Amino acid sequence: MMETDDRAYMQAKRYVDRKITIILIVINVAVFAVLEMIGDTTDGVFMAQHGAMFVPYCIQEDRWYLLFTSMFLHFGFPHLLNNMFILFCIGEYLERFLGKIKYLILYLAAGLSGNLLSLAIEMRTGDFAVSAGASGAIFGVVGGMLWVVLRNKGKVANFSVRGMLIMLALSLYFGFTSSGVDNWAHVGGAAGGFIFAMLLYRRKSTLL
Repeated sequence: MMETDDRAYMQAKRYVDRKITIILIVINVAVFAVLEMIGDTTDGVFMAQHGAMFVPYCIQEDRWYLLFTSMFLHFGFPHLLNNMFILFCIGEYLERFLGKIKYLILYLAAGLSGNLLSLAIEMRTGDFAVSAGASGAIFGVVGGMLWVVLRNKGKVANFSVRGMLIMLALSLYFGFTSSGVDNWAHVGGAAGGFIFAMLLYRRKSTLL
């Protein structure tokens, strides 16, 4: 009986420990569901009208809030599912290592970093596209985990430096070899997550 109680307690504690990750997933899913009910999330025009990032809107109409709102929109269910799966698998670890507030700061800051880099590149090239998704923030979570692993002698929990680098490299490779992907948001998000983890993470004596 005691063993069963301990197992239930540890399982409940894991969900509490990843509270912010769960909340972020719920928000993303809820936003997607609402937009699907009123329109088509695969339609770029519709998405631009409902919070996706479009550089001319940011620059010419001062709608800078799109840098933030676009982080919670997704182009179709596969896009949402892929991002939320990665966030669920990795986010809980980074949330436990950083703490809830620092984790949320890193997530949002990395997402904004990715969108800002994407905006800068589009302004330079003049090749504007409607973009949305949590990918920049999620790449930031991966970048943040890479720093945590590095600070813990190359291995922590189920993560290693080699594994994290392979994950980043493959993800970026598939992005750059696919069409319709905001790759600069991924690069900016990963770099932002790594840098903010350097600023926010304090190594603990034990990590589970």
